[in-house]
Amino acid sequence: MTLTAFGLLVLGVLLAEPVSRVLAAAHWPARDPVGALLVWQAVGLAGGVALLGSGVMYGLSPLGPSPSVAVSVVVSALAVGEVPRALTMTHFVALLATLVLALRLVGVLAVVTLRTLRARRRHRDLLDLLGTPWPAVPGARVLDHPIPVAYCLPGLRSRLVLSAGVLDALEPDAVRAVLAHERAHLRERHDLVVLPFVAWGATAPFVRGMVCAQLAVAALIEMRADDVASAEVTRNQLTGALRTMGGAAPAAALSSFTDGLDHRLNRITTPPPPLPGAVRVLVRLAAAGLAAVPAALLLVP
Repeated sequence: MTLTAFGLLVLGVLLAEPVSRVLAAAHWPARDPVGALLVWQAVGLAGGVALLGSGVMYGLSPLGPSPSVAVSVVVSALAVGEVPRALTMTHFVALLATLVLALRLVGVLAVVTLRTLRARRRHRDLLDLLGTPWPAVPGARVLDHPIPVAYCLPGLRSRLVLSAGVLDALEPDAVRAVLAHERAHLRERHDLVVLPFVAWGATAPFVRGMVCAQLAVAALIEMRADDVASAEVTRNQLTGALRTMGGAAPAAALSSFTDGLDHRLNRITTPPPPLPGAVRVLVRLAAAGLAAVPAALLLVP
């Protein structure tokens, strides 16, 4: 198991740093945002499992040829109040470091999730108090503010939010583009897609690859929402709406019109050719395969 543990460690380190940097700088994700998001999910999942699995595999390596055998030895020893004698101090340190890393990852994810949920709940309460329901769009609230702002507030009780300035500044088709964009975020739960990468970035902000991953995923969900809106309105209507909607949304919301605006406008005006169908299939298969590799190394004897 020692060799497998080393392989998992190398895989986890590669995914966390150089692979994430290269993927974030690649141009093909703009041609297939959905496929690229699947690849990013696989990178995050495989990287986390590989790093944690390497510590477990090495820590238990003296107890048997496979994790299942080693775990059974540990369980049997603990059942009679003993610690497996084959474990040295080095193996104990590896297991302890793995536990600390796991608690750090889970803890940061829990804290980020709770903070986000609390902020959204407070923001939703304010919207229900200050916003006016828009009968034409169920679940939407209109704020009496002249600056054009639109965003969505995800959750079980999601909200679409537009300011009065949006309705004054945009034509009906452009408003429809804004709504289509925000509905894409809500329908595909982009807030859940980006949340693990926010936690990863907060866990190890000194690892540049994790920060790059967070920024790349945030850009891809905007591309995806732009593509959905482009299918309902003309490119000129969508780009006009994006130029008008240049303001920042509240931190608790999923902002749609703030980051990388020039790049998004260029992509809508001159869309890159989509990846060939066979390549798109290969991207999805590669994502599934990457996510399965660490689990296979841990489970296969």
